[in-house]
Amino acid sequence: MDRAAGIVWRYQNQNNYYIVRANALENNVVLYRVENGVRLSIAPKGLPSRAYGVKHEIPSGHWNTLRVEFTEGSFVVFLNTERLFEAEDRTFANPGKVGLWTKADSLTYFDEFTVTEK
Repeated sequence: MDRAAGIVWRYQNQNNYYIVRANALENNVVLYRVENGVRLSIAPKGLPSRAYGVKHEIPSGHWNTLRVEFTEGSFVVFLNTERLFEAEDRTFANPGKVGLWTKADSLTYFDEFTVTEK
């Protein structure tokens, strides 16, 4: 089974949105832009533009907290209160829906999903 879950925001439709996901099999956290149905990773600031998220242990079988803060085209990603990375992208500037995401056959539980506007 896969072991990935994430948060979606600025969801315009099934083909256009942002997502950050944590994957316990790959031990990484990656931010993506899905534009016209094509998913592209967004490199963290300070890393080469071809960088694929950040390596980080994702404890499987335990509760983890994934969080993203975003303002305009700036994103900050946290895992279990640790600030992992920042990234920038201005593709989707309009507000949209927020939600949860899982990959393939991941067995994922969610609890206390909140959205806070600053």
